[in-house]
Amino acid sequence: MLAFVVARPILRLKGHYLAMATLGVGIIISIVLNTEDWLTGGPDGLSTGPFTLGPLTLDGERTWYWVVGALLLAAVWLSHNLVESPVGRALRAVHGSEVGSQVVGVDTTRYKVLVFVVSAVFASVVGSLFAHYAGMVTPSRAGFFHSIELVTMVVFGGMASTFGAVIGAVALTALPQVLTAFDDYEAMVFGGVMMGTMIFMPKGLLPTLIALLRRRAGS
Repeated sequence: MLAFVVARPILRLKGHYLAMATLGVGIIISIVLNTEDWLTGGPDGLSTGPFTLGPLTLDGERTWYWVVGALLLAAVWLSHNLVESPVGRALRAVHGSEVGSQVVGVDTTRYKVLVFVVSAVFASVVGSLFAHYAGMVTPSRAGFFHSIELVTMVVFGGMASTFGAVIGAVALTALPQVLTAFDDYEAMVFGGVMMGTMIFMPKGLLPTLIALLRRRAGS
């Protein structure tokens, strides 16, 4: 509901103005979460009980592993089907050229609001389950740097690629663990890997590798 209310005025903006507006909304939400103690618990956050649905209670690492795995598969399947549907074709047209889409009769504002709300639903479901898994939720989970981390995963794996986003999330979650062997140089090496990927693979990891394999197969 919040995404729908916010999307209509914000998504009429373009370029840097859109980025500034969405950033501003995120900062406002973060301030509200930190200051409204009576609702959110303030900086200390809120405790959450185990997730219960009727007689079913999610408990234990193994149970959560399978639940999250099933949700990941469902999210990928739904996203892939959305991309290949008529709505997905309209979204790809908007991504390619918003003006061109409007010329052929695509209601660009409507489709941008739609995908904005769908994205918010995905985030809401996973965020709610994370709160139950962790046992508590704090405003830091909705902080600016965490948002940057999520965007970086998508860009690293490949923009406009469902599987690229998954690979980006896996890679950027596992990479810091691998780089612990570098001790004090861990952050420097991590930054170098990110810079190298963005310079030599500007479309992201997965789309670049797919294009490379196609060129080799064609030759």
